[in-house]
Amino acid sequence: MTGKPGKTRVAVVFGGRSAEHAISCVSAGSVLAALDPERYDVVPVGITRDGRWVLHDGKALAIDAGQLPEVTDGTAVCLVGDPAGRGLAVLDAGQAIGRLTAVDVVFPVLHGAYGEDGTIQGLLEMSGLPYVGSGVFASAASMDKEFTKKLLSAAGIPQGDHVVLRDAAGALSADPELLDATARERLGLPVFVKPSRAGSSIGITKVTDWAQFPAAVATAAAVDPKVVVEAAVPGREVECGVLARPGSPVPDTSLPAEIRLRPGTDWYDFDAKYLADAVEFDVPADLTPAQTAAVQEMSRRAYLAMDCRGLARVDFFLSTDPATGADRLVVNEVNTMPGFTPISMFPRMWAASGVSYPELVDRLVRSALDAG
Repeated sequence: MTGKPGKTRVAVVFGGRSAEHAISCVSAGSVLAALDPERYDVVPVGITRDGRWVLHDGKALAIDAGQLPEVTDGTAVCLVGDPAGRGLAVLDAGQAIGRLTAVDVVFPVLHGAYGEDGTIQGLLEMSGLPYVGSGVFASAASMDKEFTKKLLSAAGIPQGDHVVLRDAAGALSADPELLDATARERLGLPVFVKPSRAGSSIGITKVTDWAQFPAAVATAAAVDPKVVVEAAVPGREVECGVLARPGSPVPDTSLPAEIRLRPGTDWYDFDAKYLADAVEFDVPADLTPAQTAAVQEMSRRAYLAMDCRGLARVDFFLSTDPATGADRLVVNEVNTMPGFTPISMFPRMWAASGVSYPELVDRLVRSALDAG
């Protein structure tokens, strides 16, 4: 190992250029706290909003009185592109390459663009560094809601009705309605207008009147020029964690959890997720054994259909088919780097399943080393 004698050196990378910069910082704070200092030599690496990589002290990575954390300054570093280097080069004030910090494995706790979408995964592949999480293809495809839906549909996994708008901002200026009467009738109201490649509910609008539609598209297109318009799927919001099983191609699944909105909260937006006391979490969810098994099995299928690696969180709507009275499961999203904040569902589901937060982080790091 390249760290201190007997220790594995882990570079925890966080922040980044996406709109989810702050949530990445909060997730990283929890991961850093969970890595056992007796086993791991940890190198916190922050990426500023403009893309600079800096060594970070790993402190103040939490939401404090409603204030979101941010990576700003630090000692500049860059990733060594040569696989023989396997690490980070420190840059001096004149930007000359200085001493090398060798790394055994990278934990990219990055959410959104330039982190969860296959970009940093490609960079790490070229640098020859093992890393936690899915590879380039699965990361990119899972980040893009259009292609997630296409791949899951090809695997026979149910999806909600939707329409994809390409170059939405430009198309909107030419046609403020964008959707014809047939599409509107098919989707019905309400609809959710979303950036195709974003998370944490950033840029999403719930539309209850078609008069709101142009503004909703503009909001989403400000985050991503490709926009997805989804029909509302009535039902319970259920999630399930998936974790690679050592020595097996079949992953493990957690007990599912349910998100319940408190009265007065319209939907699970950014504020409800991170800032307001607006939701309740049932961990584990109050499901029948048959429902639990169905959620777990479909989570495995979704993970494998997307070619995921290491971990994923699969989000569902669970409803009742009005014609048959049978349960109906619809996959909403597959998240290849789910939140690791103190309130995030992924670590809480695994804790309820008997895997503590430190054990979870350790297992992910070990899995990445084994795969790399």
